[in-house]
Amino acid sequence: MLRTIRAKFIVGFFLIFSLSFLVLNQTVKEVIRTSNQKIVTSDLVGLKNNSNVYVRQAFLINHFTNNTLYFGQMAEEMVKDLNHATSSHVSAYTVDGTLLFSSDEKEFTGQSNEDLQQAIEGKTAYTITYGRDSGSVLYSYPVIIDGVKVGILRFTKDFTLLYEQSGRIMDIIFYIALAIFTAAFLFSYMLSRHITIPLVKLTRASTDVKNGNLDVRIQFQRRDEIGELALNFNDMIDRIGSQISTIERDRDRLKSLNEQEKRFFDNVTHELKTPLTSILGYAEIIREKGDDDREFFDKGMTHIVEESRRLHSMVLKLLEVSQHNAHDGDLELVDTGEILRDVIDSMSFRAKRYKKSITCETEEELFVLGQPDRLRQLFINLLDNAIKYSASHSEISVKAKHINGGVHFLFDNPGEPIPPDQLANLFQPFFSGPQSSKEEGSVGLGLSIVKSIVDDHKGTIRIVSEKSHTVVYVEIPYVRVERS
Repeated sequence: MLRTIRAKFIVGFFLIFSLSFLVLNQTVKEVIRTSNQKIVTSDLVGLKNNSNVYVRQAFLINHFTNNTLYFGQMAEEMVKDLNHATSSHVSAYTVDGTLLFSSDEKEFTGQSNEDLQQAIEGKTAYTITYGRDSGSVLYSYPVIIDGVKVGILRFTKDFTLLYEQSGRIMDIIFYIALAIFTAAFLFSYMLSRHITIPLVKLTRASTDVKNGNLDVRIQFQRRDEIGELALNFNDMIDRIGSQISTIERDRDRLKSLNEQEKRFFDNVTHELKTPLTSILGYAEIIREKGDDDREFFDKGMTHIVEESRRLHSMVLKLLEVSQHNAHDGDLELVDTGEILRDVIDSMSFRAKRYKKSITCETEEELFVLGQPDRLRQLFINLLDNAIKYSASHSEISVKAKHINGGVHFLFDNPGEPIPPDQLANLFQPFFSGPQSSKEEGSVGLGLSIVKSIVDDHKGTIRIVSEKSHTVVYVEIPYVRVERS
């Protein structure tokens, strides 16, 4: 089944030219055959008239009472004279078809006798035998003298020259027509290619566009309708690409705004929850012990006041933070070792509730450029996770030191190893590990906040979990402080 325009063009042109060529060829053959037949007929009519004149003169010169007898007596002489006069072989027959004399009997032997039979019946007839380059005619007619049929004359005439010429004419016409139709077919084929090849390219390009490829372009060096179509196609793709880019930008912007808004409220909720938990822990212990341990009572109250002030500061800044990125702010020189020791001191009471302990090894003067509150939140979140997810009665190890231009922090807690497929997702928002180890109330934002804080301080963070230990490595650029 023909499905392409090019195939339809080619097959259509081929059928039209083939049929036209066959019709022309047959028409030429028929015209030449008819023309040859007219020439033969005209020549035979002249032959009959000339031979009749000769026979009548012979009969007028000799008045025989029996013309049939005389025809037989003069047959040999008459055949020879007619053979010489007409340049054709001649045979004379009686009225019943018996051969009287022939100029060359072999020329009449083995030929069709249909014309002779017609002459016996009193009719004039001829039979044409021809090929591509040859032709001959057997011609018979009854000789009638004074209304009486006295015999039959039969001629064989060579028309080879006529049919040779006809054959050459047919060959010339055939090859000329073939050349014309071949040239016309090739021209039509080239014209069809000139039309269909651009259409094929347009089809492929439109298929690519349908499949999502908007980088496709069509270049035609032509100024006709197809060239205009290609230009319009390219303009259409440019406009579609521009519209899609605009839509994608708007979509991404809206999605980003929505995610930022949700992340903001989730982070605020998480950051408010952590100090409240610490305050609640101190408050419950103070309520149980009262002021029996005055030193612990003063320390706990101091921590409660400090954390309450920090919460109060967070609340006051919510309107400002809602209009700016949550981690925008001025950087200052911060001693991270001091902050880390203070956080560990406050989180140790929470660790004791879980029957766990925290050990700390920190160097002095671990200065970085950062935001103290956010760095404090970084350490709180990491220690909070270590307390929640470490093994029972375990010892959480924390180290901080200056190595090669960076402040390195290490948080090591014994516990069940984290599978590699989950390890890669720990910094994703709302991911909190297996359901069995997930603490009630946790929404999985702690490590995502940690990652955000580290990134904002131009640091790096990674987690290694193997051999029943999970270790968090944090590195923040170190700032050297010159002492005067």
